[in-house]
Amino acid sequence: MPVLKKQKTFTLERTYGAAPAAVWRAWTEPDLLARWWGPEKTLVPECRVDCRVGGEIAIVMEAGPGMGKYAGTRWPMVGTFTEVDEPRRLVWSAESWTDGTREDTLIEHVNTVTMTEQDGGTHVRLDVVISSIGPKARMAAFGMKWGYKSQLGRLEDVLAPAAAG
Repeated sequence: MPVLKKQKTFTLERTYGAAPAAVWRAWTEPDLLARWWGPEKTLVPECRVDCRVGGEIAIVMEAGPGMGKYAGTRWPMVGTFTEVDEPRRLVWSAESWTDGTREDTLIEHVNTVTMTEQDGGTHVRLDVVISSIGPKARMAAFGMKWGYKSQLGRLEDVLAPAAAG
């Protein structure tokens, strides 16, 4: 797998009306995480989170019927938590790929989520560092920023009841 000469990075930021504890739960409780992970028109049939240093995060994203020819395609991600500072910071190293073509579509990345209390809500900063991209994964790696941006929008819907209550 080619390691990139220069790592690809991107940062996304968003502020939610929910308290940091609620945002933390949305990132670390599998039932909540599965409700918002992935861009529009995807679903999460499998989600495991062992939120401790050395613990696993494993999420399978699946293209729903609204994704046309991609419907049914699965994109697993497995990772290991390297930093857990509740309710402020999560860091995990991960591998993502297209199911059935792991060797060619593997993307290695590190994800850092920082949550800061702000005016009764929570400011979330997501930093993603991509260190290697398989020969057939360039388009998927390019789309990661769009996918993460979309799912942060979906997180708003999951947090809305917590912000209201």
